[in-house]
Amino acid sequence: MVKDAKEDLVEEDVAQEQHQANETTDQNEKKSSVTDKVKEKFSKKPSDADKLAELQVNLDAMEDKYLRAEAEMANMNTRFKKEQEQLLKYSGQSLAKDVLPVIDNLERALSIEVDTENGEQLKKGIELVYKDAQKALTNNDVIEIATDGVMFDPTIHQAVQTVPASDDQKADTIVQVLQKGYKLKDRVLRPAMVVVAQ
Repeated sequence: MVKDAKEDLVEEDVAQEQHQANETTDQNEKKSSVTDKVKEKFSKKPSDADKLAELQVNLDAMEDKYLRAEAEMANMNTRFKKEQEQLLKYSGQSLAKDVLPVIDNLERALSIEVDTENGEQLKKGIELVYKDAQKALTNNDVIEIATDGVMFDPTIHQAVQTVPASDDQKADTIVQVLQKGYKLKDRVLRPAMVVVAQ
């Protein structure tokens, strides 16, 4: 009986050792399997199709960047040309604005009545200067804003006074010009100062 119990214990020990050995083998096989998969993943060389796909993605990204940069350059060039055209179109604006008070003073001088022969000669000289200045302005696209019998337009006229409308004057028409207005091409240099009928 003791012998049978010893044999049973030995058989149990053998069975446990066998079981532990099986578990160790299973664990080693699992570790080996995982290690093999990791090695396979990292040691696997990319196929030509994978390389081609990656290169195509890089090419598409570079082409997109190139097209965007090209479009931005085209936009900058267009903007630059427009700015240059604007500068050239209105290049004489500051000079014209500076000349307008001179024209006004020449007109005032011409409106003065003179009685002497010297005064008449001086007035003729002023008139020649005035005509030359007017010609210079006209040659550079500076034109006078129309005011005679014209309806009041707040974009080109400045109303400084109003008077009641009469039978001769319709409402919102210009009755009198206090200071002439001028335009450079399509830009107002100085609005005409006018009296408007209401």
